[in-house]
Amino acid sequence: MTMEHATSGRPAGGLRSLEVRWFVPGELDPAVAAWFGRFPAEMAVREDAYLVDPYLPGLSVKLRAGEAFEVKVRQDSPGSLDAAGRITGRMEFFEKWSFPFGPSAQASSYPPGWLAVHKTRTITRFRVAGRRIGPAGPRFQGQPQCAVELTGLRTRGEAWWTLGFEATGPARRLRGVLEDTVALVFARALPGEVRLGPGNCRSYAEWLSLQPQC
Repeated sequence: MTMEHATSGRPAGGLRSLEVRWFVPGELDPAVAAWFGRFPAEMAVREDAYLVDPYLPGLSVKLRAGEAFEVKVRQDSPGSLDAAGRITGRMEFFEKWSFPFGPSAQASSYPPGWLAVHKTRTITRFRVAGRRIGPAGPRFQGQPQCAVELTGLRTRGEAWWTLGFEATGPARRLRGVLEDTVALVFARALPGEVRLGPGNCRSYAEWLSLQPQC
């Protein structure tokens, strides 16, 4: 796999988002999956590969399912988020560019410095109109909305899971959209002893930098 696989021309992205994400070690608890399952969602299984060596602080470089080459840059943080005292985390602005990629890469072709992450991903999307939140579909593309994903991860034989929120739309609306969606999802507390706080709130790039590289 080389950079020459990425097609030339302008990127198909340039998307600005506001996000918050947590990572928890171990297999995804069925009780957490059931908690998330109260919302309509789509499920997908895929493998992404991330550039981890060299580590580039604030930058994520990813081959998404062997079909898109993505570059994601951390911008800044508008501060902390708290949902009824049930979770806390750090919100971060990102900008992402996506390039078509081909031919499709296989795990065996990843060169040194790249780390494969297998994902079982459940995602739901909410649109926000004023203070009203409802399901988002294709016809709401471009309007303020927030994607919420619960994903089981496996890399280097270790299991993790992650819960993430990604708000998109007009820049001035992003914080409100993210906070309203988090408040809706966490109107019901997480089951069991799960704790989501500053200690496990981080971006994919930060999480990957903590994983063993050999």
